[in-house]
Order: sequence, then structure tokens, then C-alpha cells
Amino acid sequence: MAVTTRTAKLVSNFEYEFGGPVGALLTTILLPVVTVLLTSWASLGRVDLDGVTDPDVLCPGCDEEEGRLTLLRCAAAVVGWFLFQGLLERFLPCEIVEGGVLKGGPNEHGERRLKYRINGHLAFWATLLFVEVGWPSMVQVGEVTRRGPPPRTVLQFGRAPLGLLYDYHAELAVATVVLCVVLSSYLYLRSHYRPGLLLAEGGNSGNPLYDFFMGRELNPRWGSFDWKEFCELRPGLIGWALLNVAMAVKQQEKLGYVTGSMALVNVFQFMYVWDALYQERAILTTMDITTDGFGFMLCFGDLAWVPFTYSLQARYLVDHDPHLGWPALGAVIVTNALGYSIFRGANGQKDAFRRNPSDPKVSHLTYLQTERGTRLLTSGWWGMARKINYTGDWIMGLSWCLLCGAGSIVPYYYAIYFAILLVHRSIRDDHMCQAKYGRDWDEYKRIVPYRFIPGVV
Repeated sequence: MAVTTRTAKLVSNFEYEFGGPVGALLTTILLPVVTVLLTSWASLGRVDLDGVTDPDVLCPGCDEEEGRLTLLRCAAAVVGWFLFQGLLERFLPCEIVEGGVLKGGPNEHGERRLKYRINGHLAFWATLLFVEVGWPSMVQVGEVTRRGPPPRTVLQFGRAPLGLLYDYHAELAVATVVLCVVLSSYLYLRSHYRPGLLLAEGGNSGNPLYDFFMGRELNPRWGSFDWKEFCELRPGLIGWALLNVAMAVKQQEKLGYVTGSMALVNVFQFMYVWDALYQERAILTTMDITTDGFGFMLCFGDLAWVPFTYSLQARYLVDHDPHLGWPALGAVIVTNALGYSIFRGANGQKDAFRRNPSDPKVSHLTYLQTERGTRLLTSGWWGMARKINYTGDWIMGLSWCLLCGAGSIVPYYYAIYFAILLVHRSIRDDHMCQAKYGRDWDEYKRIVPYRFIPGVV
């Protein structure tokens, strides 16, 4: 009876996000559709004057049986990629790091910290090495002659056939969506049948549709293997970088060279991925890890949305490169550098202050001491705007889109979507901080009144 009463109370007083159960259901249905459509629109670019286009459909030219076999092979490739990254996480050397404080733990304050294996940066380079020189293939050695020995098949290692990632881009996206649905369903079901799990407050509404989307369990694990932390950075983020390289390989095959825009998209986004993996321990204090449950929202976002839509600029450039001149490319480089300096400067400053406020690099910063015992920075990057890191992140994303020229709005979807995402996320952050800090948050907003751009907004 106590459990039933508590559940009813949670449902009646629950504060929904994302439009509640209806919004969660629509998002769950529409996001996979949008992901697959974007892979097709990237190849279309814009309609030619004569109206002739060559749409990218699933397995063009295949009959129904061939299409099914292609999807099955792509599904096997996606599962293999996921397992490969899991093996790297398990067996590569790592650093054991404690995460942030979580509610509902074993200590006297009802708090606990989880431990994480930090080796994403090493997994990134190991993956690239494997793709470059470690891909296994069977090749025939020798020639057919009357007197000589017959040809034999031997195992050789070399570069992976990355061009296939372009050829089967949409099919791989569909297979990944299916994997996300299966994994999310498993995590949702297990959250009901395993006792003692730490549930996320935002995913425990009692409504199945909403809780499936948000995620009921906060940090689902198999022993020390943390599903959420693993998916946050490994298969999707590294897959994004690999898809970009594949698009450059395909452009090289088609044109005989790699254009300036394609090269810069690869460099910019490679650095973005590398930076995230190099700073892996920094995500342990983010909202995704400490607050949100691991449901369809994060599962799909990490494994499907990131690699297959964030690589859209490179996909577009294979067929529709604008051949920008050096002045335009130089301007984009400056834009990207500005965004990165803001993004990394702000995040680095915050992480350094959290780890050691006495560090000479941050000891000069002013802060607001809260009643909870924590400190809110009021100078440096964080004295300019409360979400200045989001501003830098968006500027970087805009630079990726600018490399595609002005021939189509399709590659600019990222800048449009990311602006909406960051505004929404900042509202969620503000709401949670208001509940967490109370009057101190009101005072902090008085000291730092701007959210994104100092003196503007």
C-alpha cells in the first residue's frame, strides 16, 4: 500500500517536460523519421533547374529480398561496432574516477558516488589505428598457371573500406534506430524488475510513455559497466568522426581530391570529438550523468542522432561542395576558433575551479558562496554570462554549416536545431538551479544577468 500511495503521489505532483506524455510519444516517433530523412536530403541538396534529382532511398536498385539482406548486414555492422567499443572500454588501460554526488546513496547523508573507467581518449585512437591498418580481409594470392601452385586465400590487414559508410548511410541509420529502441526497451523493463535501483526523478512519473522516453533508472549498470556514460561518448561520438572520414574518402573517389570545405569540416569536428573524449571526466558532473535517466531520449541522441545528423555537413559536401575560396575559408576558420576559445575556456575554467579552487589558474576568481556550501563563479568567463559555454558551442556549430555555402538550408539544420536545444537546455538548467539554490540563485542572476551574450541576452 505504501508503494502504491507513493506512486500516486509522484504522478499527481509530477512536473512534465517536453510536452508531457504526448510530446514524449511524438518525439519518440518523429526523431527517427527525421534522422533518416536528413540522410536523404543531404544527398539531394537542392532541386536542379530541370527538376531532375536522384533521391537517396534505402538500397536503390535492390529488390525486396536484397533490401532485407542489406538491412540485416547493416544491423550486424552496427551491433559489431557497439560491441567493439564495449571491448575497448573493458580492456584498454583506464583511470578509475569518481563521479559527482548522487542522491539516494549509502552514506550518512543519503549520498553516493559511482566509479567510472575513463579511457575514451585511448579508445578513440585505438579505433582510428584499427580502421587504418588493422581491418581484416581475405585476399587471393598467386595466379592460375598450368604448372604452378594454385592461388590461395590468406588473411591480410589493412585500411577499412570506409566508402561503404557513404553507400549505406541510410541503412546504417535505420539499423541504429532499431538498436536504440531495443536497448531503451530493455532498460525500461529492467527498471521495474530489479529492486534497489536508483531512479531518476524526471523519469519516474508513472506514465509508461513518458518514463520510456526520459528513462527511469538514473545510472543503469552491468557491474562496473555504466551504460549511460559509455553511450554518451563512445559508439556515437567516435562513429561521428569515422563517418566524416568516410565522406572525405568518398569525395576523394568521386573528384580525385578532397575540397577545402570537406577538409575543414573533418578537422573542426575531429577536434570537437577529440576534445570531448580527452575531457571525458568532465561529463561526470553534467546534467546528463547526474540528473537525467537513461531512456530513449539519451539513448537515441547518443547512438543515432549524433553520428547520423551531426555528420550531415560532410555527407552534403560529398555531392554538393560549394568550392569556397580561401578568403571565405579563412573567415570560417576564425569563426570556429572564436567559438572553440569560448567553449573550451569556459568549460576548462569551471572544471578547474570544481577540482581545486586554490589552483593559481582560478584562485583569483570571485564567487557567490551558497547556503548549500557550493560556490557559483561570478567572474572570468562565468561572470560574463551564465551559459557562455553554450554560446561558444553554437558558434562552432555555425562554422561547420558555413562551410557548405548557401546552396541549401539542409546542412544548416544543425545551427537551427542546436540553437533551440541550447535555449531549452538553459531553461531546464535555470529551473533546476532555482530549485536547488533558492534565494542564492536569484542573487546569482542579479550579479550575472545575461544568459548567453554579455550585454545582449
